[in-house]
Amino acid sequence: MNFLKNSMLTGLYVLLPLLLLWIGVREIGGLLAAMAEPIADMFPSSYFDDLKWPGVVAAILIAAAALVIGLLANFGFVAHLAEKFERVVLFRVPMYRMLKIISSSLVAADRSDVKPAIIKDGAGGGDPCYVMERHDTGMATVLLPWSPASFAGSIKVVPESQLEFLNCSVDEYSRSISFMGVGVADCLASAGRSED
Repeated sequence: MNFLKNSMLTGLYVLLPLLLLWIGVREIGGLLAAMAEPIADMFPSSYFDDLKWPGVVAAILIAAAALVIGLLANFGFVAHLAEKFERVVLFRVPMYRMLKIISSSLVAADRSDVKPAIIKDGAGGGDPCYVMERHDTGMATVLLPWSPASFAGSIKVVPESQLEFLNCSVDEYSRSISFMGVGVADCLASAGRSED
């Protein structure tokens, strides 16, 4: 009986993450297909009838659109117009600025204002956080993330002197927080800690 119980638990231990991964991949495929729909609508309707792998085609369409937009952004006047459009129009759209901050911190970490840090507790430990904004007054607005939703949490304003900035990417830090803290030690031990 004990053997059957252990076998069942071992099977669930292996099967459950695989099932969750499969569900996640299917959901991501559906999201990609929904995101690619406006791009696909620019082509004649017969192009995308009877697709066997709409998620793969959607990923290819999104990658191609990103490449074209990226190439256009290399032209100075296009980049200037895009920045102006973003400042005048898009920053007024609810949620756009937040999504921009999150996506830029994951995709273009070198240009992001979001920095991984620890709020020191005075006893040698602390709380993982993202520094969202540094104030001229010596204070900082931080996001205290929840796990496993690493970009959800509570906001707090703290003195910068309580912060210890880490020399790891937001992507690495976010991944370790989403893994219930596994990997935070690597960020803490990363070669030197930085103040920027």
